[in-house]
Amino acid sequence: MALGVASLALVAIYPFMKRITWWPQAWLGLTFNWGALLGYAAASGGVPALAWARLALASGWTVYAPGPLFGSLSLAALLLYASDVFWTLGYDTIYAVQDIEDDALAGVKSSARRLGKLAPGAVFAFYLVALALAALTGLTAPLGWLFWPFAGLYGLALLIQPHRLKLDDPRRALTLFQLNARAGLLLFLAITAGFWRGGI
Repeated sequence: MALGVASLALVAIYPFMKRITWWPQAWLGLTFNWGALLGYAAASGGVPALAWARLALASGWTVYAPGPLFGSLSLAALLLYASDVFWTLGYDTIYAVQDIEDDALAGVKSSARRLGKLAPGAVFAFYLVALALAALTGLTAPLGWLFWPFAGLYGLALLIQPHRLKLDDPRRALTLFQLNARAGLLLFLAITAGFWRGGI
């Protein structure tokens, strides 16, 4: 409960980050995606802070060590969180393309303004990292074979976006941003199908 309230507070700070950093989208990614970690904590009964340290010392930080933190599912949760951070960095940069002119007039910062003409290439790079980490999530969990077809569709939904992104076309940026709702559904289906036919 406390973690949920804390994450909401951190997300609420997001608009103010536009006055502080060129990368408010990174802040949004770090805070908005706590659901991956909170979901794991809820499903596993939580991971007390002292248990983290004890398991770290006992397990040597290995991937498949026993215990609630360093088991394969817990590492998968961390990888999924990291993947989602980069995904958010990409799609919120696309969203920020719509506001480049307004943000400049208001004197606020964004990754789209900072990157300028490099934004489509940067979004492509963010999405590649997100997809690599999602694939590692599937391998680490381990998820079954049905994870991969849906994950492939998820990857396709991401990778078509940067190639279509135009800095002088805010309407197209909004359309591409909205595509991420479907991409998220595909990722959810990938994980669900992977668990259904998986090794856990």
